[in-house]
Order: sequence, then structure tokens, then C-alpha cells
Amino acid sequence: MESHRLYSQLLARKEPVVYASPMLVCSASEGPDLIAVLKKAAARALPSGAAGGVAMGLNILCLMWLRTTVNYQYRYGTGTLTAIGALYKDGGGGIAGVARFYRGLVPALMQGPLSRFGDTAANTGTLVILDSYAQTKDLAAPVKTAFCSITAASWRLFLMPIDTWKTTMQTEGSKGIALLVEKLKLKGPIILYNGGYGAIVANIVGYYPWFATYNTLNDVLPTTHADGSPYSGVEKLGRRAFQGFCASAVSDCTSNSIRVVKVYKQTHPDPTITYVQCAQQIIAQDGVMGLLGRGLGTKLISNGIQGAMFSVLWKTIEPMLFPK
Repeated sequence: MESHRLYSQLLARKEPVVYASPMLVCSASEGPDLIAVLKKAAARALPSGAAGGVAMGLNILCLMWLRTTVNYQYRYGTGTLTAIGALYKDGGGGIAGVARFYRGLVPALMQGPLSRFGDTAANTGTLVILDSYAQTKDLAAPVKTAFCSITAASWRLFLMPIDTWKTTMQTEGSKGIALLVEKLKLKGPIILYNGGYGAIVANIVGYYPWFATYNTLNDVLPTTHADGSPYSGVEKLGRRAFQGFCASAVSDCTSNSIRVVKVYKQTHPDPTITYVQCAQQIIAQDGVMGLLGRGLGTKLISNGIQGAMFSVLWKTIEPMLFPK
């Protein structure tokens, strides 16, 4: 009888009763239908993710030479110009030397758009879910982004075999496939996930500041002039480029050391090397600053340009796939 009375009181409440976390909010009497919210999130996230994937594919074709330089620096710890010279020489000079910067292009064109699809779909879809409920719609942008980063990290782990293929080709060039095959013989397919834990942590540490910065700037930057007139097309592009550049710079500075260790472990000839051993070897070669700053200057330039380009392309392509 007591339980029946409490249940009747629950149904009679005018305020919603919240269960679980802000990611899954439901109520006993009021609030949006969860299935409807999930359908809305999927309908919004898929076009956004597709736009992000297309934007990333275009980015790779334009800027892969810089990303190859960064990964080479992560592995071997040289300066930017030294790395560029070494990569060009490794390719044999001339056209072949230029082509060396595009080793791993096929997996890059697979992994880049797919990973960014997951990032942008996670960001957009989770925001739609959170904004659908009174209990979570007014959460600060960084708090909302924390939920997005968990989903995105899971997606990146799923793509690790492609990432390992790509990164090994970038750092080792023509010897990359042979190295990968040798490691597969020694340890089996599990080596394709070498660096997986580092990738998860790096993705959360890098993803969170990127979208937290992007979403925060999106909330605070004006979209109209002082007189209330909307920004022109060029001004909108400038706003998006600024958001993307700032987001990439913040993300790179916070996650760089983790990515250095991840790439070092991922491409090391010894498939049994641990994260601690990787960090120790990097510090022994270049000191603590090598661990923190390997490739950071090049990455800031690369990702700054890429972040600005991605932001502009993503938000330009998205309305074409999802007209309002």
C-alpha cells in the first residue's frame, strides 16, 4: 500500500523526476520523449558528422605534408626544417621526395574523415540531447563538452588499426609496411592497437579543450554588428576561422606530450615497449622539454591552419546537408 501511495504521488508531480546522469534524462510526468530526442540527435548529428568528414578529407589533401612532419618529429625529435629535409631525402629528392610527405595518404583519407565524423557527430548529437532537457540545457559549454569527449574517444579507439597503419607509413616511409608486418608476426593483430590507451587519453585531453574552446567562443563572440545587422559572409568565415584557430592552439598545448608518447610507442620496432619506457627514452634523448615540446611548433602551425580551414569548411558544408 505504501509503495502504491508513493507511486501515485510520483505520477501526480508537476515537476519532472530525474534519473541517472545528464546524458540520459527522463521524467515520470513531463519532459521530452527520450526516443524522440535520440531521433532528433541522430538526424542532427549525422549531417554534421558528414560535413566534418568531408571538411577533414579536404584538409588532409592540402596539409598532409605538415602532419607527416609532425609525426616524424614525434618519433625522432628533430627540428621542423631538419625533419622536412630528412623526409625529402628519405624519399630520394625531386618528385619522389615530395611524395614522401604523402606516405600513408590512403589510410589518412580513411582515418581522418572517419575520426572527424565521430568527433563532430558526438559533439552535435550530445549537445542536442543535453539541450532537449531543462535539467541540462543551461549547463556551461565546457561541462557539455565533457560528455562529448567520452563518445569521441571510444570512436577513435575503434579506428586505431587505420591510425597505426597511417602513422607507421608517415614515420618510416618505404620501410613502414615491412616493420608493421614484422610486428604482426611477433604479437599478432593486437599490435595494431599499440598506443591505444595513449590515443584515448590524448583524444579526451585534446578533444575536450578543442570543442570547449570552440563552443565557448561560439557562445560569446558576436554574430551581428552593434546596430543589429547580421555579419556578412566574409565576416562569418572570419569568425569561424578564429574559433577554429584558437580551439586548435589550446588543444595542441594540452595534449602534445601524450601524443608524443603515443606515436613513439605506436611506431617503435619493439612491440612490447611500455609507455613508461617510451617516456624515459624520449627524456634521455631530448630532456623533459623534448617530451613536452616535440613537434609542438610545427603542430601549432599545422593545426592552426587546419583548425581554421576545418571550422570554415565544416560550417559551410553543414547547411548544404542540413538546410534549416
